[in-house]
Amino acid sequence: QLQLVESGGGLVQPGGSLRLSCAASGFTLDYYAIGWFRQAPGKEREGVSCISRSGSTTNYADSVKGRFTISRDNAKNTVYLQMNSLKPEDTAVYYCAADAFISKTMCVMTRGQYWGQGTQVTVSS
Repeated sequence: QLQLVESGGGLVQPGGSLRLSCAASGFTLDYYAIGWFRQAPGKEREGVSCISRSGSTTNYADSVKGRFTISRDNAKNTVYLQMNSLKPEDTAVYYCAADAFISKTMCVMTRGQYWGQGTQVTVSS
């Protein structure tokens, strides 16, 4: 069974940090670019970041550039999203998605074939 499981969400004060994990089971992430997405109440889902199969290319939404860092450990079949300097507007359910890509150096923040169930991130004092 192909599955992505996010973890690491929670409640954090403004200015704080969290690290989200996206672990795959039933398939290897080597063949997939990985994206992180988020959806806040009443808003559409938006792409936050993505990382290519090789890890050599990363992209970020303007709203998180300089604060969030995406990385991957293919040996652990896991992708991470380090979130620093969190703001209340970062509050959302965060999802990871696996996106099949022939290229090892490309990724996009607009699609995914396999999705996790999401993890809640709440930034509040």
